[in-house]
Amino acid sequence: MSSARVDYIAPWWTYWLHNFPHINLRFQPIDHSFQPEEENYQQSLIFLGCVAAAGLGLNLLCLAIYLSCLCCCRKDEEEESKKPNSCCVTWSAVTAGLITCVAVGVGFYGNSETNDGVYQLTYSLYNANHTLGGVDSLVTGTMGSMRSGLHQHLARLDEIFATRGDYVQTLQFMQQMADNVIKQLIGLPDWEEAKMDLASIADQTANVEYYRWLTYLLLLIVDLIICLLACLGLAKQSRWLLTTMMVFGVLTLVLSWTSLGADLATAVGTSDFCVSPDKYLLSQTKGIIGTDILHYYLYCNQTLSNPFQQPLTIFQRSLTTMQIQIQGLLQFAVPLFPTAERDLLGIQHVLNSSEASLHQLTALLDCRGLNKDYLDAMVGVCYDGVEGVLYLCLFSTLAACAFTVMLCAIPRAWRQIACRERDYDDIDEEDPFNPRTRRIGSQNPNLTNMHSFCSYSSSMGSQSSLHPPAPAVSNAPMSEYMNQTALFGGNPRYENVPLIGRGSPPPSVRWVPEAKTFL
Repeated sequence: MSSARVDYIAPWWTYWLHNFPHINLRFQPIDHSFQPEEENYQQSLIFLGCVAAAGLGLNLLCLAIYLSCLCCCRKDEEEESKKPNSCCVTWSAVTAGLITCVAVGVGFYGNSETNDGVYQLTYSLYNANHTLGGVDSLVTGTMGSMRSGLHQHLARLDEIFATRGDYVQTLQFMQQMADNVIKQLIGLPDWEEAKMDLASIADQTANVEYYRWLTYLLLLIVDLIICLLACLGLAKQSRWLLTTMMVFGVLTLVLSWTSLGADLATAVGTSDFCVSPDKYLLSQTKGIIGTDILHYYLYCNQTLSNPFQQPLTIFQRSLTTMQIQIQGLLQFAVPLFPTAERDLLGIQHVLNSSEASLHQLTALLDCRGLNKDYLDAMVGVCYDGVEGVLYLCLFSTLAACAFTVMLCAIPRAWRQIACRERDYDDIDEEDPFNPRTRRIGSQNPNLTNMHSFCSYSSSMGSQSSLHPPAPAVSNAPMSEYMNQTALFGGNPRYENVPLIGRGSPPPSVRWVPEAKTFL
């Protein structure tokens, strides 16, 4: 039967994932068949999660060793050694940012693909549930009309035709045909249990997928925000922001490895199902639906006969025979028994509605509708679903690499910031070329002027014993000049200060009448 399948072919990545080693927690290889109810198979999927946990432990161990070496190893803090470190930190931040952007893009695509695949699965399950519900409703309605409505009309006609034995025999023959129709309908499989299973599976799958999609969406946004804030902390040289982002980076690293383990186990388990889904479905429907019926819907080709063809044919022939009998009674019995017309027309209406139900039932039981839902579900799960999960695995791997690089770059940048601040602390506060002094002076210019005045006063006081003070000028224009100088931002204290240490005479003031100014 497997060679007859032409519409569904499992993709190559499902075979690749199916060939992954399946090992239980006792390190024993097990069968690769999809058996989620088996304990050993469950342990093989848990083992894949444990492999991701081991990768997380190794990653954290390497980071701890790196940070220990960074704290213990002291390098020279000369300018030649600072430039390569700063360049290394810059390129590490750029690399981490680029990898994070690529990882987030891959994650968004994988999350969308997985959601599309699961949506296609649930949509197909709901369609199949609607088909099975329609079959069950038609069978139940037809059986009810045959048992109640047709039986009541035949009982009244039996009383009306009590004097005509041939008409009574016709009514008994119609009752046998109705019982035969009911017998054929009872022989159809009970779809009620399968319908309820499909509905519950679709509801649970939709709920789980919603929370899975939302969780990954939040994880993608958090990864991007942490990377941007870390780059901002490196640019602003904010130590507290870098420290906070380092803590969140460790948490995100743990989440990345955790999601990798969960995605890997999900991809392998789903691929085991996608390689041979018919085998698992046959085992699950054993005792509920016949094997021939399941093969008919799974493969739906011309070589397979419809298992419902015989009961549907008997149903059709019985209805046709009953309609012929009703036409004869309407033609020959109504002129003799006018009161029988109402019941005969009622029986004809029941037969017409039953024939319409038969046509609908034949269309619903055809393999093409349910087989299309089955193929759509398999394509959604095994193509879009597994492909999206593989992209999510790639996202988790890239995110782990990006945050590992970021966690290596942040401590080095934090140390450089600390060294730079320590260098500023070692610089003399009296040095006018000290950047910190410049910043303080720019923020409070009054402190700068006061400092210069005090310095000058002290120097002038130290030189007062060596040089006599400058002679005072009592001319009126001189005081006017001093006031103008102070008004326009000058410093009048420097106008009458002797040139200390140069042997120059003090400045003199001479009035030039022609120019009307001071020299």
